[in-house]
This record gives sequence, structure tokens and C-alpha cells, in this order.
Amino acid sequence: MPDLSSLRHKVGTALTGFLDAKDHAAPGTELLYLTTTLRGLLSGGKRLRSLLCVYGWQAAGSTGDVTAAIRAAASLELFQVFALVHDDVMDDSDVRRGQPSAHRALAAAYTDSGGPRGRAEAHGLGAAVLLGDLALVWSDELLHTVGVTPDRLAQVLPLVAEMRSEVMYGQLLDLQTTGRLTGDVDTALHVIRYKTAKYTVERPLHIGAALAGAAPPVLDACTAFGIPLGEAFQLRDDLLGVFGDPAKTGKPVLDDLREGKATVLMALAVQRASPAELSTLRGLVGRSDLTEEQAADIRAILDSTGARQTVEKMITTRRNAAFAALDEAPFPAAAADGLRQIARAATARHA
Repeated sequence: MPDLSSLRHKVGTALTGFLDAKDHAAPGTELLYLTTTLRGLLSGGKRLRSLLCVYGWQAAGSTGDVTAAIRAAASLELFQVFALVHDDVMDDSDVRRGQPSAHRALAAAYTDSGGPRGRAEAHGLGAAVLLGDLALVWSDELLHTVGVTPDRLAQVLPLVAEMRSEVMYGQLLDLQTTGRLTGDVDTALHVIRYKTAKYTVERPLHIGAALAGAAPPVLDACTAFGIPLGEAFQLRDDLLGVFGDPAKTGKPVLDDLREGKATVLMALAVQRASPAELSTLRGLVGRSDLTEEQAADIRAILDSTGARQTVEKMITTRRNAAFAALDEAPFPAAAADGLRQIARAATARHA
């Protein structure tokens, strides 16, 4: 089994080859306008879903030629770009991975090519929606050409459909709860489960395992490991969204606070805040013009209420639960070791 760096490279190579073929078959040069942006979005990121897909394949006992698993993993990267592009449109985000978000980049390219500035924003949003749609269509096409038997593909496709439905549900929950400052930790965890835990960890493992013909006990073990790890991953992301270093995260540190994201971190603070602290939170969280000084006041409350420390403990508890699930999982030792490595990196990261 290749190491993590080699796996990332193999997935990148598969994506490059697929997009090269698409460029060569394009009906006109106009399509390159979108695929150039798509390539940029695919060049970064942790490729967590890809790695988990391949390790799910290995967890089901597969060895040897990893090509089919790599192509399935690459299809997940295209789906992730679809989700990110549309997410940035919904959140009106300016930056993704340290670079302009897709709709901002496409708007700039439009004016650079001579388009009127008055149309730039609308053009960028429309082109980004098309780019996301294209990534979704191509994700499906790549998945159907992974090179396995029809029976095996038929085992994979329902899991992919469930993953897609679940992430849409999670995104809807995120939209509905954003801007509502409450102490409802249970709802915040429910959003995490569908927006991140199932989509980012559980389903990629399932898809890779099903690609190898996994039996139900293997799929169940993937869930037992994947859900707590996925929740821990998102809890870490929520902390980084407020306390992280933008130079490392590639995302402005004020975005979540300005949008009023209904995170577990914020819900805990609302539960525990004094009347004065709660008044400060209600006056600042969700303000589109929030300043760094005001954000510092919010961070101080997240610390003083113990919300930040509690989330750290929740991350540790869930990571330990994921490790315990691996101890009981019917996975080959190499797969379990690789998943432990991924779990550590996903929960102790700074970006």
C-alpha cells in the first residue's frame, strides 16, 4: 500500500489525466475558462476523503492494484469541489484555501477579459454555479469508469447516492441554523453529523470498502470509526474557524463569526455566558462588519465560559472512540494503522 503522500499524488495524477481528456474533447475553448479554475481548486486541500476511500478499500481486505480505488477517490475530489464552490456561493465567501473563491476568481477573470465591471459579480456567481454543476457531473462520470464489474459498481452506487443526499441535508441544516444564536448543542451536533461526519469520513470509507466487496461487519466497523472521527474533525474545524491562523487555514478567521455559524463552540458559550457576556455575543456574532477587535471580545468569552476547552475535550473523547473502534474492527493491520495515522492528523491539525 503506498504511503499517504504517494496516495495523494496518485489521486492528483488521476484527476489531471481526466481533466486533460476533457479539455481535448471540449466543444470549444470556452469550457477551458471553467476547467482552469477547476484545476486550481483541485490542486490544494488535504484529500482526506480520497485517502479514506482508499483505506476503506484496504480495510475490506483488498491488496494489489489500487487503480480502481484511486479513480473512485478522485471522483470524490470532484464532488468535493462541487460542494465547496456552491458552499462559497451560499456563504458569499471571498477566500478558499488561501486563494480567491471560485465565484470571485471567475468574476475577476471576466473583467480581465474585457467584461463590464457592472456585470462581474453576477457573472462570477452564475459561472461558479455552472462550475460546481460540471464538477458534480464529472464526478459521476469518473465514478462510472473506475474499472470494476457491474455487480461491484451496483454495490457502490447506492452508498454514493446516500452520501450526496446526506450532504445536501447537512448543508440545508447549516443554512437554517446560521445566524440563530442559541445554546442548542444537540442541533449543532446534528448538523455536524450530516454536513461533515458522514460525508467526510463514514461514506468515503464505505465507498472504498464496497468497491472491494465488503461484508456488512466491515461497513459497520467503518461507521463505528468514521462518525466519531468525523465529528472530531468538524469540531477542530470550528475551533480553527475562530482561533486559527489564516496563513495556515487559508480562510479568513472572521468568516464564521460574521456569518453567525451555529457551532457547538458557540452554543456552549451561549449556555454558559453571564448576562453581560450574552449581550455581547448577541450584539456581535453575525455582524457582517465585525472588526478584529470585536472578534477578540468574542474569543475572550469563548475562553472565559470554558466553551473552547470543552470542545477540545469533545475532540479528544471522539478521537479515542474512533481508536477504540479500530481496536475491534475486522480490518487488516496495515489498514488500521493507516486510519490511526489519518485520525491523528485530522484532529490535531492547524489548517
